[in-house]
Amino acid sequence: VQLVESGGGLVQPGGSLRLSCAASGFTFSRYAMMWYRQAPGKERELVASISNTGGSTNYADSMKGRFTISRDNAKKTVYLQMNSLKPEDTAVYYCKLRMGYDYWGQGTQVTVSS
Repeated sequence: VQLVESGGGLVQPGGSLRLSCAASGFTFSRYAMMWYRQAPGKERELVASISNTGGSTNYADSMKGRFTISRDNAKKTVYLQMNSLKPEDTAVYYCKLRMGYDYWGQGTQVTVSS
């Protein structure tokens, strides 16, 4: 199993970023996927999840209305569109697969700052 995140960077408050997580080594279309984040000095927290078909999504309360999780099973990729970014969204963002065991990507840094 391999999960590779990309798309992070430095963005000003109010800006947008789209994160991608490219998956390989398993049958992607069979599994739900999740995005987590970890800010400095804080515990890792769930951002959003999406069912295997993409038909069901869930978000942490602080991300509702600003973030959108989606997936392309043909491309074996899960996305996180982040809009109206705030400084408190600064964190390393990870995608996760739960397949008996939890598999994590290496993370991508998102910094929201003017």
